[in-house]
Order: sequence, then structure tokens, then C-alpha cells
Amino acid sequence: MKRLTAILFCLALTTTCFAQKNQLDYYINQAIASSPLLKDYQNQANAAAYDSLLILLGYKPQFTASALGNYAPIIKGWGYDEAITNGQNVNALFGVSQQIPNKKTLHSQFETLQIQNQALANTSRITEQDLRKNIISQYITAWSGLQTLRFNNEIKDLLTKEEIILKKLTQANVYRQVDYLSFLVTLQQQELQLKQQAIQYRFDVAGLNYLSGIKDTAAVELLDPLISLSSLPEINNSIFYKQYILDSLKLVNSRALVEINYRPKITVAADAGFNSTLTITPYKNIGTSVSVTATVPLYRSKQKQIEYNKIRLSEKTLSGNKEFFVRQRDQQLAQLYQQLNSTEALIQDINKQLKYTQSLVDVNEKLLNAGEVKITDFILALNNYITAKNLIAQNTVARLQIINQINYWNR
Repeated sequence: MKRLTAILFCLALTTTCFAQKNQLDYYINQAIASSPLLKDYQNQANAAAYDSLLILLGYKPQFTASALGNYAPIIKGWGYDEAITNGQNVNALFGVSQQIPNKKTLHSQFETLQIQNQALANTSRITEQDLRKNIISQYITAWSGLQTLRFNNEIKDLLTKEEIILKKLTQANVYRQVDYLSFLVTLQQQELQLKQQAIQYRFDVAGLNYLSGIKDTAAVELLDPLISLSSLPEINNSIFYKQYILDSLKLVNSRALVEINYRPKITVAADAGFNSTLTITPYKNIGTSVSVTATVPLYRSKQKQIEYNKIRLSEKTLSGNKEFFVRQRDQQLAQLYQQLNSTEALIQDINKQLKYTQSLVDVNEKLLNAGEVKITDFILALNNYITAKNLIAQNTVARLQIINQINYWNR
């Protein structure tokens, strides 16, 4: 508790007592490195490499070994038909079988895996972009709190300096006691506000650490985020649009897989071993056999057409979703650019006003030191200056947040 109080006091009074200084990239890199979801996507991508091997191994010769012993007794004329059971049967076989691969079948299966891997990689990039956006947004919030804290500390230093002068002038009866007390209340309110802002800044940094997967409670100085507007790629090259392209490829591949299901399949098998009824010269029942199985689908009602109809419906849904996405993206970007232009114009207007309010504070400060202006007039001028500075701070943060939202689409 004492340590926390000391840190807050240090932040409130000097705002220069920081254990370390961190940049925006530090938090982004930490968040990406510690994200369990991104790690899961990477593991899935690594696992996908084994799927290709499994497909190839499925067309390799498959070896099996089997053994069977069967005895069907006939007791007093009762029992299974010996023509069917042979009375008894014993076999021990070693077999091998292989499905003859079809080039189109292999191509479609590998294409399925390729599309799945591309979709997984694209989803991972979108997830990373979402994470990056959230980290930048929280960083801007925390960084703006630090700027506000520093500005209000400057105001507090100014008030503290003036309080010393005003106390002497009040003792010399230049100002009334009640005016000095009013000024003292303003100073105390500024000090309380500084402490509250120090707590809020620490809370915002803690939120940033939480999002980034960082376990750290040290006092940190956040450096300027250095965010600038990025150029956006053509929509066809965007990772957000690519997911619709990949979905379309999936449907094309689904058509090929449906076609494959209705193609002939050929399997070659062979076995060797002992197979005997143990009735006539069983020691000679050691041999081998070879078989070829051909499966040709002839008629499956209208299953194939129904599967194609389902794919067509999915294509219509995908087309509608893609068109809706393009409209929504264009509309959102248009609104964001409009907000950005309006905010930048407003910041310029406030900066012009700030020059006048700052000049008014400077003049009132000189007059106050000379005892030629009311304390209330100085406080009023100072409040106008603080209001203008806060407006600039709010709109600067709003500008950075808008840029962050626009840059979200830059991949």
C-alpha cells in the first residue's frame, strides 16, 4: 500500500518518475506473441501438413493379418448344413490391398487441404488485425491520460507558484482574504484532480497490459503512438475480402468432390496363408488369392442433383454476403474519412482559440502578480485555457482513434 501511494504521489507531482518507457510496438508484439488463439491457428496449420501425408498413405498398400477358427458340429443329425459351414474351418491369412488412385480424385483432395490452409492463414491474419486494433485503441486511451496528467500538473505548478505570490499580496492587503481562499480552493481541487487522473492512468495502463498478456505493475511512461494514416489496398487484395474468395473456391471444390463420389473405384487385393476345412489333406491347403474389385455407381435416385442444388444455394448466400460486405465497408470508410476531416478542422479552430486564451492567461498572470486584476478574473481566464486544452486533447484522441479504425482495413 505504501508503495502504491508513493507511486501515485510521484505521478501526481512530477509525472517523470517512471520505471520504464514503452512504445506502441512493444505492446502489439507482446499481444501477438502471447495470444492463445493465434498459437492455436499456428498449431492447426502445422497439423494440416500431416493431412497431406494421410491422403497419400491412404493410397499405399494396406497390409493385414487375420486368423479364424470355426467348428459347427452335427449331433444326431442336428446342426448347421455342412454344405454351408463345411463342418469346421481354420484359416490364417496375410493380406494386402490397394485402392488405385485417380488423378482427379487426388487433385481435388489436395485442393481441399490447400483451400483449408489458406482459409486458416487468412483467419489468423484477421484475428491478428483485430488484436492490433484493440491494442492501439487502448494504448491511445492510456497515452492520452498521461498527456492530460502532465498538462494538469503544469497547471498545478502554475497555481502553486501564484499561491506563494498571492499569499504575500494578501498579507499586504492587496487582495482580500476571501479572494485568496477562493484561489486556494482552486489549487486544492487541481491537486485532487491530479491524484484521480494518476489513478485512472494507472488503470488504463493495467488494461493495456491485460490485453497484451503482460504481467507487470510497474509505473510506465507511454511514448507518442506515432500513428499515421495508411494507404488502403484494393478491396480484392484485402484479407477481409479474401475470405469470400476462399469460400467461393470451397464451393467449386465441393462440386468436384460431388463428382468424384459418383466415379468408379478400383481396389486390388491379395492374400496368402492357410485356409482349410481340415477334412481332406489339410496340409496342402496353403495358398494364395488375388482379387480386383470395381465399384461403379449406377443409380442413386436424384442425390447428385440435390447436392448440386445445395451448393447453388450456398453460392447465392455467399454472393449476397459479399455484396453486403463491400457496401458496408465502403460506407463505413466514407463516414470515417468524413469524421477525420471534421475533427482535424475542429482542432485547427480550437488551436486558434487557444492562442487567445493563453495570451489572456499570460496577461492576467502579470497583472495578478502586480495586484492589478481580480483573482476571479485570473481563475476565469485559466479555466477558459484549460477548457480549450481539454478540447484539443479530446479531439486529438478522437482523431487517432478514427485513424486506427481506418488503418484496420489496411491489410
